[in-house]
Amino acid sequence: MGVWSDWIRERTGTVLLVLPGVAAGMWWWNGRPLSQPPGVLAPADPVQAPPDRTDPWRFRDHTLTPLARFEIRARVLGAERYRFDRAAQLSPVDLALGWGLMSDTRVLDALTIRQGERWYFWHADQMPVSPAEISSHSANMHMIPATEWVGRRLTRARPGQIVHLQGQLVRADGPDNWHWVSSLSRTDTGDGSCEVVWVERAELSDH
Repeated sequence: MGVWSDWIRERTGTVLLVLPGVAAGMWWWNGRPLSQPPGVLAPADPVQAPPDRTDPWRFRDHTLTPLARFEIRARVLGAERYRFDRAAQLSPVDLALGWGLMSDTRVLDALTIRQGERWYFWHADQMPVSPAEISSHSANMHMIPATEWVGRRLTRARPGQIVHLQGQLVRADGPDNWHWVSSLSRTDTGDGSCEVVWVERAELSDH
């Protein structure tokens, strides 16, 4: 027993050093971008319609008010998880999504895309299309999963995948007078231009 305990103690430090590296490698592998061939992968515009219901409901100590029914099939341009900001009480992940020309690898290869602080940013040295076309065919969307299963799906989304979401655009009001209001336009930019999506169904595919 003494020999085995000494062997274990001698290797504990090595194991503790290796485990974070393994975890980081697995995190990178699960979130690595998916390569796609040229061509438009999600041709249809998002569908927005009057809400099926107008009465609000409670979710995680917040009041959610439906603003519109919403459905989208788009390419994932980026996925950013949030754990510590105020909105993380409702939304664990933002997805930057592109449809139409912004689901085409030939356009996206000319862009540098990043997310942070609940925003989505793009940059291009040479513009593949106009800024107006980029703005009207892509958006950063705040995801509020309706169920744990939907939440797991959303947090597993990888850039390059195709996501199909169904749910509602909402306004969220917290007990501390905090509020979050979804955009109802696909052409706006700047503060307030992100969609706040109550996600009832989420499907991911590689093509």
